[in-house]
Amino acid sequence: MNYPWKRLILFLIIVLIVVIFSLGIGSVKIHPMDVLGILISKLFYLDVAWEWSDTMEIILWEVRLPRVLLALFVGASLTVAGSIYQGLFRNPLADPYLIGAAAGAVLGATIAMLVLSLSSMVDLLSISFFAFTGSLITVLAAYLIARSSGGIQTYPLILSGIALGSFAAAISTLIMIRSDPDLRPILSWTLGSFAGARWTHVVIVSVVFCAVLPFGLVYARILNLFQLNEEHAKQLGVNVERSKILMIVVATLVTATAVSFTGLIGFVGLIAPHTVRLLWGPDYRVLIPMATIIGGGFLVLADLAARTLFLPNDLPVGILTALCGVPFFLYLIRQRNF
Repeated sequence: MNYPWKRLILFLIIVLIVVIFSLGIGSVKIHPMDVLGILISKLFYLDVAWEWSDTMEIILWEVRLPRVLLALFVGASLTVAGSIYQGLFRNPLADPYLIGAAAGAVLGATIAMLVLSLSSMVDLLSISFFAFTGSLITVLAAYLIARSSGGIQTYPLILSGIALGSFAAAISTLIMIRSDPDLRPILSWTLGSFAGARWTHVVIVSVVFCAVLPFGLVYARILNLFQLNEEHAKQLGVNVERSKILMIVVATLVTATAVSFTGLIGFVGLIAPHTVRLLWGPDYRVLIPMATIIGGGFLVLADLAARTLFLPNDLPVGILTALCGVPFFLYLIRQRNF
């Protein structure tokens, strides 16, 4: 196989340009050269030939950069998870949102917010653990329901995931409404938002993503074998059951970590992998890295639209991803006759 390195590098450059321009757009405009100057001076402690105001530097470094980087890593994380779920379940409609993983994570994170002070890194990591637990329970329940109907079919998995996700989302909303009034503004967070992005969030999400991505790349060959049949994979020496468990845990972990800090953001893990399938085919060795880049860039653009379309109001980014994702989802159903 001739690996498409040139396309990969091209898309990386495009996403980098998108990130730089998104850092400069907002209620306070910052020229791209000033963005580059601030990043160079802060990251590499180098002097540049031009100057900018202290206000610009604070806005970019303390407000916009954490938000943009969080959007980038969350988009990439949800895409990796979606790609793994689709290959694992041999279901092209599997997505962290549609199979209930994201809603289960939000429920776990909501419970954690009620019992933790959120004042330390340990508390933030605990939120991710609660989110992971809720997400894993939801995914396993959807998997078992679909499996009990006679094999893992498309409709049982998606329908059970939607039902369980809706149930988890309803419980999350009920908990927030019945709890301390100070937590009720978090209701908007359940629609997906990067408004509260902090550097600690970026660190946690990026570390988990960087740990999971190599796993996905290593297991890409096994995901390709799963598309044929599990018996073929067994004949080639693959421990199918262990691989399934590992992939479910890893995909759920990266989903839960992302969602625990941003709320529900749907369809990113559906749009990006299918875009790659349409353009370059279903080989997971290409699909996972290419879709990861596209998913990260897509969510950066979606968040840019969310924070600039209705200034000074901040639109939940989950609304915009749903507006893009639902038509795409219906298109896939119609085209592939699911």
